[in-house]
Amino acid sequence: MGNVWHRRLAAWLLATGLAVVVSVLCGPVRPASAHAILTQAVPQQGAIVKVAPDLVVLRFNEAVQVIPGRTQVIGPDGKRVNVGDPAPQQNGMTIKLRPAERPLGTYLVSYRIVSADSHPISGAFTFSVGAPSASAPSAPDEGVAPAVQAATAGFKFVGYGGLTLAVGPVLFLALWFRGRALVTMARAGLALVALSTLAAIWLQAPASSGAGPFDVSAGELGQVLTSSFGLTMLARLVLLAVAAVLVTRIRRRPGRGPAAVLVALVAAILVTWPLTGHAVAAPLAWVLVAADTAHLAGMAVWLGGLVTLTAVVLRRADIRRLRLILPSWSRWAALAVYWLVAAGVLQAIVQVGTWKALVDSDYGRLLLIKTGLLVLVLGVAAWSRRLVQRGTAAASPGRLRRATAAEVGITVLVLAATAVLVQTNPGRTVDVEAVAAARARGFVTTLTSKLYSVQFEVFPAAVGEYNTLHAFVYTPEGKPLRVEEWKVTLALPEKGVEAIDNPVASILENQGLGNLTFPFPGEWQLSMTLRTSEIDQATVTTTIPVG
Repeated sequence: MGNVWHRRLAAWLLATGLAVVVSVLCGPVRPASAHAILTQAVPQQGAIVKVAPDLVVLRFNEAVQVIPGRTQVIGPDGKRVNVGDPAPQQNGMTIKLRPAERPLGTYLVSYRIVSADSHPISGAFTFSVGAPSASAPSAPDEGVAPAVQAATAGFKFVGYGGLTLAVGPVLFLALWFRGRALVTMARAGLALVALSTLAAIWLQAPASSGAGPFDVSAGELGQVLTSSFGLTMLARLVLLAVAAVLVTRIRRRPGRGPAAVLVALVAAILVTWPLTGHAVAAPLAWVLVAADTAHLAGMAVWLGGLVTLTAVVLRRADIRRLRLILPSWSRWAALAVYWLVAAGVLQAIVQVGTWKALVDSDYGRLLLIKTGLLVLVLGVAAWSRRLVQRGTAAASPGRLRRATAAEVGITVLVLAATAVLVQTNPGRTVDVEAVAAARARGFVTTLTSKLYSVQFEVFPAAVGEYNTLHAFVYTPEGKPLRVEEWKVTLALPEKGVEAIDNPVASILENQGLGNLTFPFPGEWQLSMTLRTSEIDQATVTTTIPVG
């Protein structure tokens, strides 16, 4: 009956996962709308404030999508002072700031978002605290320093390894086997998780500022410790310390009480991973947190049990005890694998988002590699389970030990892939990043006057006559503004080229569409005069670099 029940449970989980996959990947596409334009910023562009703000608020005339890693605030000392990516708000975003080491001076806010019609919009402005700096800060290279990325992935691998090394012995101590070796293994695993956690706290500071792994000040470290990330990590350290004490009590005083408390502690420790990862920022966050916790638990029980079985139990238990332990362990392993796969499918659905992203994004490709390794190890696990079901494993533990050793070896690669995967932007952002990359060759900006704001793009902004100008005009309050007449000229003073008219036609009242010609490379001066009534008009200018 037990095997039939497990098979029915597995079939139900897979059927449910496939149904959700189809419904998510084949769902309706959202309709597009117009470009987004920045209508309000707090602090205001060019403002001089007395005290460094805790938040920067950006408001647009419509809903926008944040591009991960592409919005930042640079302090007067040249370091990033934004804490992670912005928090989306209705028609805008809120950027949380940490105190700068040198708070007085000029701050640079640079952003890149995607409007509802999938067009990327970028912009930048400055504000100052106290008084402007002698020179405005410039944005450093985007992203996290490679050394910090590598160290973070490496210590995450250490943390996953420690988790499996701790959970497996605890499971065997609670249910089947006693021994000092299991206590030593469990404590070593907990110590590795603690080491990984301490490293994560340290590395969070340079990951936030964009500095190197050792360029960390006491102030920055204190800011990490008082953040939600730091508090979650500190809670994990406390839970690890309590768990290390309870492991010894289970060995000396076996019983359901200490075992139940230890299981609850392990569950609480597991939850700290999704609370500091992709899950909390994803759609259906509470579902993803639960799925991520179940995924980690399944991995830790399965792999941790395999390590314990291979390293200790198969070497030290006699045949009679193995005949009692192995069938029970086989059922636990099967159930852990079911939960591992079901939770992994749910995570993949939400984090990848589309079939296209599965092959077009780094996240999707890493997920395929991880899945391939998992299928391989499941094949080895099926063979091991057949040995147990036939009853030959207890009589010939060497064959089972070799099979479980192979499972452990492959799952180490699975953990390595997971450590890199959690550092990679989810595949659901691949369309946003692709649009941003495609449009990066063009020129996008927003120009303002007392009468209007005009947000426009020139694509591809290259030498020749096939450059498209697409402009959107709004009132200072962010409402669409009808344009009666467009006049757009281009000049290249460095080569003696006077202003050349470029025709632009009105479409949908507040939009303009035209074609620009750049005969030569250089810094072209674009002048745009817009008439919005019989008597109201204003001119804005900018410079477009053409290679």
